[in-house]
Amino acid sequence: MNFTLEQALNAQQALRTAAGLAEEDFPIQAFIGMLSDEIEALRKQGKSDEEITSLINRAAGTDITSSTVQENYASAEQRHR
Repeated sequence: MNFTLEQALNAQQALRTAAGLAEEDFPIQAFIGMLSDEIEALRKQGKSDEEITSLINRAAGTDITSSTVQENYASAEQRHR
C-alpha cells in the first residue's frame, strides 16, 4: 500500500491537532533538505537555482535566495544515509 505526500501531511496534521501539539516549524537547513530530491530532479531538467528558488518562494510564501538553496541543499548521499 502506498500513500501520497498530501495524505501523509493531512494525517500528520490531524494527529498533531488531536494531540494538541503546536504547529511544527523547521530551520532553513531542514526545510531545503526536505526539498532536495525535488531540487535535484529540477536541476537535472535544466532548471536554474534561481528558477527553483522562485518556485519555492511562490509555493511557500517565503523570501529565500538561490544562495540559501545552494548552501542548504542536501546531496543524495546526505539524504539517503
